[in-house]
Amino acid sequence: MNDRQQGSRQKSVDALALRKRAEEQTQGMEPISLSARTPEEIQQVFHELRVHQIELEMQNEELRSAQARIEAGLTRYFDLYDLAPVGYCTLSEKGLILEANLTAATLLGVTRSALVMQPISSFICREDQDIYYLQRKQLFETGVPQKCDLRLVKADSGLIWANLTGTVAEADDGAPLCRMVLSDITERKRAEADQEKLQAQLAQAQKMESVGRLAGGVAHDFNNMLMVILGYTEMALEQVAWDEPLHGSLKAIKDAAKRSADLTHQLLTYARKEIVAPKVVDLNESIENTLKLLRRFIGEDIDLAWQPGKSVWPIKMDTAQIEKILTNLVVNARDAIVGVGKLTIETDKTTFDEEYCRRNVGFVPGDYVLLSVSDNGCGMDAQTRAQIFEPFFTTKEMGKGTGLGLATVYGVVKQNNGFVNVYSEPGQGTTFRIYLPRHVLKTEIETEENQLLAAAQGSETVLLVEDEVAILAMTKMMLQRMGYTVLTADTPGKAIHLAQEHPGRIDLLMTDVIMPEMNGRDLARHLLSIHPHIHQLFMSGYTTDVITHHGMLDEEVHFIQKPFTLKDLETKLREVLQR
Repeated sequence: MNDRQQGSRQKSVDALALRKRAEEQTQGMEPISLSARTPEEIQQVFHELRVHQIELEMQNEELRSAQARIEAGLTRYFDLYDLAPVGYCTLSEKGLILEANLTAATLLGVTRSALVMQPISSFICREDQDIYYLQRKQLFETGVPQKCDLRLVKADSGLIWANLTGTVAEADDGAPLCRMVLSDITERKRAEADQEKLQAQLAQAQKMESVGRLAGGVAHDFNNMLMVILGYTEMALEQVAWDEPLHGSLKAIKDAAKRSADLTHQLLTYARKEIVAPKVVDLNESIENTLKLLRRFIGEDIDLAWQPGKSVWPIKMDTAQIEKILTNLVVNARDAIVGVGKLTIETDKTTFDEEYCRRNVGFVPGDYVLLSVSDNGCGMDAQTRAQIFEPFFTTKEMGKGTGLGLATVYGVVKQNNGFVNVYSEPGQGTTFRIYLPRHVLKTEIETEENQLLAAAQGSETVLLVEDEVAILAMTKMMLQRMGYTVLTADTPGKAIHLAQEHPGRIDLLMTDVIMPEMNGRDLARHLLSIHPHIHQLFMSGYTTDVITHHGMLDEEVHFIQKPFTLKDLETKLREVLQR
């Protein structure tokens, strides 16, 4: 019997009791005698009786109307109770469910009859039951409403998150009860989890950016020192016979400086301060050109499988950067494999829409070319995965890794507006998935020039502008050794004055990018008004947007990265002057 039926039965019992009391009161009352009354008095009595009858009928009508309103209100109440957006249930002091609405039953995925007289703890996740018991204890001890979040076991779909709000009530017999409100907060918990992931990613990105700025600044200053070391060492080597003891020492200094330059180059790549010259390329073709080199890296015990995707879109990227990504990932995979193993390189094309990126944190909408490198090596745990792109982080033994390989990959991908995801579990291998933006501005793929300009003695006049005095002196010596006439200036103002006063032709401006007074690009524009045919060669230790756009070198700009060797400078000068 439900609450509505119990209410109707109680009203019938109350009406019978009222009638019985009225009959008991009429017993013993003297009957009305009409014989002693006059006709007028009798008429008056009948009139009053009729009035009382009408009053009673009107009162009965009002009672019936009130009864109907009460029953309609009860119906609405029970409908609202059953179909409320939250679950309601009444619990005994020991936690037995005495009553529940339909929403509570739906929330738990069972019928309402299956809830009654069941302990609510049987529907709570085992790991969260202590939370409920503590809430119940505090509720009955203090009488203060209690709230908690915990997981409920839903019969048809596993665990859901719910908020439980309990208040103390009292049964008709005075026994303490608990009125419990259950709210489904699963979506809220998911949103909170996504928010935490986003916050963690933001913190990680900010940390990587800070480390990148530091690395870029250190590399820039270090490059200037390395350039002086390399330049003077190379010129000294030309003056010492190869069989003299000093020649070997100078060679060792040069090799150490070059290795140091490679490290700073990796730091600049990670910091996205490396200047690159991107071209439209076919990724499959670029990978195939490096397969022979990659197989040499991994040795004979590891099988390298190449699975190119069909009709892969072109990308715009420096081919040297593609080789850098592949080399670092392949070496990393090789080191993760003990003994015989397999390494797979794949390409494909994919598109991510807004909805997919909303559900998958870290993805960006658009068309992408996928580069995937997988191995069946030792894999990584979550803590290692969270740190692999940080510079100088390595799991290798001391002396067997610099910790810059994957940091370099991260920097290259970010510089090209792509993103990278890592999938790995201990003992299950690792997969790096790199997504590079599709290039759609041109339909034809450019081919990389393979012609190497032969180094030759120069005869032209070069205006050299460098604010670092040591580099200025050393570079001047290098240019003079190659046969060039060199004009030097350590500030842009002096360079302009030299250009105005020099009586002859100045063939080339070789200038640092960042200097006091004026940057290299503005200086070059100024000198063009004095010497319209002057060529320009910029040099710097790291990228600036003065001559690049987000690290990408404009096609008409000639650039040489510090530190450079004598051979590098010879080749670059002939390339610029011949064009």
